[in-house]
Amino acid sequence: MQKYADINNDSGVDSFEIHATSITVWFDGAPKSYTYSYGIAGSQHVEEMKKRALVGDGLNAYINMNVKFKYDR
Repeated sequence: MQKYADINNDSGVDSFEIHATSITVWFDGAPKSYTYSYGIAGSQHVEEMKKRALVGDGLNAYINMNVKFKYDR
């Protein structure tokens, strides 16, 4: 697990973990993690989320606008 940098200090993301075909995200105050995979969210979205996670900016907004409920259950 890697702490999300949140360079603008305006995100609800706490930390993340990158995998080959998915990304797991922990949100501030959430009781569980959320995994977004190629199979559910789509590879293009997952790869964009990985980029934003590593940069530390825009991940929460991207999730809310594109894949909010497309996590593995």
